[in-house]
Amino acid sequence: PARYFDTKTTEPISFFLSGLEELLAWQPDSNDEFNVSAVPLAQRQPPLHGRRPRTLVCHDMRGGYLEDRFIQGSATRNPYVFYHWRYIDIFVYFSHHTVTIPPVVWTNAAHRNSVPVLGTFITEWTDGEKLCEAFLAGGEEAFGAVAEQLARIAQHFRFDGWLVNIENKLSAAAVGNLPLFLRDLTARVHSAVPGGLVIWYDSVLKDGTLRWQNELNDQNSIFFDACDGLFTNYNWKEEQLERTQRLAGPRLNDVYVGVDVFGRGDVIGGGFDTDKSLRLIRQFGLSAAIFAPGWVYEHLGKENFLQNENRFWGSLAEYLPTHSICTLPLTTSFCLGMGTSTFLDGKDEESGPWYDLSAQDIQPLYPEQQGMLSASCCLQDAWSGGSSLQLQGTIPPGEERVAVRLFSLQMPAPPKLFLTLLYKLEGPQPDDFTVALEVTTWDSGMCFEGNPTSLPEPNGRYHPRFLPAPPPGLAKLLAACHRGSQGWTSRCYELELQDCSLRDLSLIVSLQQPSPQETSFTCLLGEVRVLDMASVAASPPQVYSVAASQLWWQ
Repeated sequence: PARYFDTKTTEPISFFLSGLEELLAWQPDSNDEFNVSAVPLAQRQPPLHGRRPRTLVCHDMRGGYLEDRFIQGSATRNPYVFYHWRYIDIFVYFSHHTVTIPPVVWTNAAHRNSVPVLGTFITEWTDGEKLCEAFLAGGEEAFGAVAEQLARIAQHFRFDGWLVNIENKLSAAAVGNLPLFLRDLTARVHSAVPGGLVIWYDSVLKDGTLRWQNELNDQNSIFFDACDGLFTNYNWKEEQLERTQRLAGPRLNDVYVGVDVFGRGDVIGGGFDTDKSLRLIRQFGLSAAIFAPGWVYEHLGKENFLQNENRFWGSLAEYLPTHSICTLPLTTSFCLGMGTSTFLDGKDEESGPWYDLSAQDIQPLYPEQQGMLSASCCLQDAWSGGSSLQLQGTIPPGEERVAVRLFSLQMPAPPKLFLTLLYKLEGPQPDDFTVALEVTTWDSGMCFEGNPTSLPEPNGRYHPRFLPAPPPGLAKLLAACHRGSQGWTSRCYELELQDCSLRDLSLIVSLQQPSPQETSFTCLLGEVRVLDMASVAASPPQVYSVAASQLWWQ
C-alpha cells in the first residue's frame, strides 16, 4: 500500500493521516511495524519535570516527510541532521497534515539521546472549522473517540505525545468542549505512554475566536490548565513575559515561549540573534520553544551546514541547561546518522552519501571556548559509521594540558569501570602530545579510588589506569585494546571507585614538554566506551523465536 511503501522503490516510509475519517479509521497494521520506534527513551538527569526552564525544538521544514521519511535510510547528499540533543528537552515534529506521526528515524535518534518526541494534531482554515465542529460540538463520545485514537497512535508508534494546534475559529458548542477534550487527551496519553505530554499552541481563545495572544492570559489559561503546557506565539514583548510569569505561578516551566528562528513578524530576534530572545525568556524563568531551527540549513544553505549549525547552537548554549547521562553502558562513535562514506574499523568501506537518523549515535556536548577550543563533526575520517568528533584547540604558553568535557554524567559509580578510547592525532608533530580520559566525581567526603587507604583526589579528578591488555575473560569482547588501525590509536583503562558519583567524562590532551609558544592540536575521536565491569562480564541474553516475513528477493 502506498501509505506504507514508497511507490518508486517499494521501501518502507513514514506517513501522516489526513482528516478526521482517516484518524478514526486508523488501526495497527502489520505494514506499519517498520514505523514503530525501536529505541526506548533513555533516562536523563535531572528528570524532565524538574524545576528548571526547558527547551523545546519544533522542527518544521518544507512540509515535512522529506528524505527523513525513508525508514531504512536513503542516499541523500548533504541532508539536514540535528545533533545538539544534550541542550534540548523536547522535540516536536511539525507539518500541516491533520495528524503528524513523527518519522520513526527522528524518534529513534531523539530517544537514544534522552529527548521525548511529540507529533502534531492540527486543524486550520475552513476545513479545520468543519473538522472541529464534527468532533468537538458532537459531545463527549465524539471527542473521546479522537482522544482515544491519538493516545493509541502515540502508544503504538512509541513516541511521547502531542502538540495540539487549533488554528481556526470555533462555535460556542465546540469551544465549550475543547478544555474537556484536552483534559481527556492528556489523561489518556499519560496512561498510555510513560512520561507522555500534551502541549497546547496559543491560537484559539475561550470565546472561540482565533487570536494569537503571545502570552498566557485569562483568554487562553483554561486550555493551559487542561494539559501539560502552553507553546506561545512568537510576537511577544517583555511586558507579556512579565504577565505570563505572574499568571503561570508554580507552572512557570510549563510555558514554552515561542521563538521563530526565521524572525517573521515583529520579534525580538531570530537567526543569529536568537540569543536575544532567549536571554529575555530566561530572565523571567520561562521555558522556550525554538521554532524552525532548520533556518540554518534552509537559509544559509547546505554547503557549510555543520559549521553554521555549531555556530548557531554555540551562540545559544549559555541559555540552554543541558541534561546528563545517568545509565551505563555509554558507548558512541559520534556518528551523526549521515555521511559521505561508510567507515568500519577505520576503513572507508563504501564511498557515497547516506542518511539514516536511526543510525545516529549518542551525541556529546559541543564545547566552544572562543579561540581556545572547538568541537565539530568530521565526515572525512571516522572509526565507525559516517563521522568522528574533531577537537581543535590550543594549549597556552607554559601550560601542559587542556581538558575537553565530552559528557556530563550523573549516576552512582559502579565499583569497577572499564573505559576504551580510539583517537587519531593530526598535524605536523602528533608525537608531541598524549591523549587520555579523565573522570570527575561529585564532591563527597566518602568517595575513594581503589582501596579505602588511598586519599580522595582533590576536586574529584581521576585518571583511569591505562591497561596494556584487556582483563582475562573479556579479551574477546574487548578486542578494542589492540584494534587501532588505519592510523587510529586504541587505549583501554580501568578505574575502581568506592561510594562515588560520576560527574564528567573529559578528554585530556597533554604536551610531552610544555612549550614557551602556544601549541595547536587537532584530535579526532573515533569511539568512547564507559562500561560497568560487572555487567560486561555477564553473558548477553539469548534471542528466541526469530521469524522473517514479507520476503521478496530481487
